[in-house]
Amino acid sequence: MNRWNNLIDLKGDSAPMEVINQRILSDATIEGTNLIVLVMAIMIACIGLNLNSVAVIIGAMLISPLMGGIVATGYGMATYDVPFIRKSLIKLSFQVGLAVLTASIYFLLSPFTSPTDEILARTTPTIWDVLVALCGGIAGAVGNTRKEKSNVIPGVAIATALMPPLCTAGYGLASGNHTFFLGALYLFFINAFFIALSSFLVFKILKVPPHGNVAEAHFRKQRLILVILGLLITIPSIYMAHLTVKDALQEVQVKSFIETNMNFEKTSVVSYTLKDKTLTIDLVGAVLTEEQIDQLKSNINNYPR
Repeated sequence: MNRWNNLIDLKGDSAPMEVINQRILSDATIEGTNLIVLVMAIMIACIGLNLNSVAVIIGAMLISPLMGGIVATGYGMATYDVPFIRKSLIKLSFQVGLAVLTASIYFLLSPFTSPTDEILARTTPTIWDVLVALCGGIAGAVGNTRKEKSNVIPGVAIATALMPPLCTAGYGLASGNHTFFLGALYLFFINAFFIALSSFLVFKILKVPPHGNVAEAHFRKQRLILVILGLLITIPSIYMAHLTVKDALQEVQVKSFIETNMNFEKTSVVSYTLKDKTLTIDLVGAVLTEEQIDQLKSNINNYPR
């Protein structure tokens, strides 16, 4: 039994509580160096999204200081320090507002106005984003509480992307696309909440001491709030995941139908669209006969809808 306990022991190489507290305070600072780095990260992320450059976007993720305020919120919840939580949320709100506003100005001035694949990828969050944020938050909190910081934090910054969704929200605001704006903000909120929640869990396992005397009723209230917020945030992502899986299955079925039934000698498929359960296929070459068209209609009915 002791062996198993040692395998999952988080306290063995954890830093002293004073060191952890100092790291949290330092990472959550929004003045001076952190503010300059934040603005640079915003600009880099906007350029990467605008030019559809994955490498540039990853660079913005790595240097973004947004993680500090989110982890600080989880730390405040674990220590039941309401004033500290309030200060952390105010700082985080300032960073979020600055990121969205700066990104909006950038995209208003940018000559490239069409949404890129990297922008589109951050407008429809799903349950998988919840799982990534939860796992990434746990890994980040564990790495941040060790005696020596490891290379976990950069990996978490990439996996739980925080800056790109905010810049995508700025794009949605600049272009007047409320779907992009709300979808990207939802993705950021998923990442922020579950990173804070997983950080809270790690800090509780490490038994960080509460700041002042806390009544048992406060513990119960906090747990209830966290459960309700978790459900409210997760349920829409499950629905979006359902839609994503459904669209992916339909795409597979369409490709299978075309490859199986439309291999003509003198006619080729150029493109196709599937909308409202209606499949439209563009062809080039010889016109299909009525018999071929009837056969295709008959064959497509064999596919589930």
